Order: sequence, then structure tokens, then C-alpha cells
Amino acid sequence: MKALQIKKYGEIKDGLSINRVEKPSPNSKDILIEVKAASLNPIDYKMVEGHLKEMVPLDLPCTIGFDVSGVVIEKGADVSNFEIGDEVYSRVPQDQMGTVAEFVVVKSDLVAKKPENISFEEASGLPLTGLTAIQALERVGIKENDRVLIHAGSGGVGSFAIQYAKAKGAIVYTTTSTKNVGWVQALGADRVIDYKTEDYKEVANNLDIVFDTLGGDYTFDAFEIIKKGGKVTTISGPPDEDTAKQMGMTDYKLPEQLSILIKEKSAVYKSTWMQPNGEQLNAITKMVENGDIKPIVDLIYSIEDGIDAYEYLATGRAQGKVIISFS
Repeated sequence: MKALQIKKYGEIKDGLSINRVEKPSPNSKDILIEVKAASLNPIDYKMVEGHLKEMVPLDLPCTIGFDVSGVVIEKGADVSNFEIGDEVYSRVPQDQMGTVAEFVVVKSDLVAKKPENISFEEASGLPLTGLTAIQALERVGIKENDRVLIHAGSGGVGSFAIQYAKAKGAIVYTTTSTKNVGWVQALGADRVIDYKTEDYKEVANNLDIVFDTLGGDYTFDAFEIIKKGGKVTTISGPPDEDTAKQMGMTDYKLPEQLSILIKEKSAVYKSTWMQPNGEQLNAITKMVENGDIKPIVDLIYSIEDGIDAYEYLATGRAQGKVIISFS
């Protein structure tokens, strides 16, 4: 079968190649999916560039990609929750990475039936971003009428998080650049902050929750704008101690500056290392089918143009998801 593979660490154009590889076979609890679409994520090209090789070592060459949608064509003997022909989607775990390929094997409990009212391409863009947003916001117990700031509202995680927070009844602030203000407003945010012309810290304050998708100073500055007892949830800042254990970091301590800020605000601080989750995908399916969530697709490429797709994604100019279609 045809697959887009990481052959070596380095620049995207040098590190990726389209290869012929052996078609996988499912074990007893797996399903074999004929891939119709796979979405691309920043973690993918960061792996190509070698930024994550200490945390996520790879046995090169290896097929790239974590998000997939397609059709079940074979299942293991112990699989009872899917049938041949089911249209499904998933975010695969690290040990099953390799969705930018014609076929992929996935553990059945990490798969859900795709929403019936969207295409395979749209469905493939939901798993990683959707699960990340849900897990990060639920870790701090988002609820109705919470005042929430979501950074980078035009990104994959941010655009999903806006819609999810609105579906939960929250009051949503978000940041984006001038050119994206209009379409981010259309996602439902109550206040879109153009970071090129406005200081978000002057517009959004006394917040219940800040969702930090950017890291760096944004993580620490979040404590300036939450209320006393407020919450900061991050996917880019330093891990909290529980998440550090989950990531295999031993003897980890929160940075001193962060500990001080948490104490001063009596704040809750949580970080998320997203985990695949079939049940949460089922919840996403229901939210898409009832109109609470709309997938956002920017561009669709063929696998033959997969390297170009990753180079485009790495520019940071995508408005929504970048997809490779096999249909």
C-alpha cells in the first residue's frame, strides 16, 4: 500500500517520502480501516523536524499521521462494536501512528462512527483537535456562564474549543489576527480580540478560565486575567505534576514562578497531554449531528501532494484543518 513516511529528521521536504509498505493486519481487538481521509497536525511536522525525538522516539522510516476517517473492511475476532462497512473515525495512539496511508489498524475502543452529516474529509479533521479541546476544558470543569478566554481561535484546537465552550453555555472571548476576525466570529465567540490592534489583557479580565494554546509568556500572563480562584488550562505550558507523571517525567516540580502565581490567585492549573478516547469521539459525533460543532476545513490535498500539504501547514496560515484525501 501507499504511505507517507518520515524517513529522516530534518526539513519537511527532505524528511518525508511516499513509499510502498506492507498492508497491516488487525489483531483480535483491532479493526482495519480503508482510509478515506487523514488530517494533518502540527505535532506531525514537529516530529519530522526532530523536535520531539526525545519524548517520542521513532523507528524510522515510519508512516506519519494520527487522525483518520474511513471504512471498516476487516475486524478482529473480539470486536463486537463495529461491522464491516461502518464509516468511522479515530485519533490513533502513538504506537499505532501512521494514518496517512491507504489502510490503518486501530484498537476498536478508540474508534467511533463518523457523523452522518459530514464528509470523510471533514470527519478526519475532528479527532485530535476535538479531543484536545474537550479534555483541556473538562479538566477544569467548564460550565454554563463561565467566562472563558480561548487563545488562537482560528487554530484547529481553538476553533473547536470555541464551539464546544458555547455549546456548554460559556461566555467566550478569543484572540486572532485581523484577517481571521470575521470567520472566528462566525464560530460563535462572544468577543473576538484582534491581537494586532488590541491588548487582550485589557479586554478580557476577571475570567473563570483561560485556555492557553500558545505557551511561553501566555501561560504566565493568564494569571493576570483570571479571577481569584480562577483556572488556567494549557496544552502548551509546563505540565502540572499529574500530567508530568503521565508523560513519564520523574521527580518533576512545577516552575517556581508558576507555583507562586497559582498560590497568589488561589488558582487551579492543569495541563493536558491528550489521550485517544472512543467515548469522547462518540460525544463529538452527536454534537456534530445536532449542529453544535461544525468542522472547519481549509485545504484538501492528495497523498501525492502530501509533502506540500505539510509544508503549507507549517506556514501557520491555515484557516481550519489541512486534509489528505484518498477518496
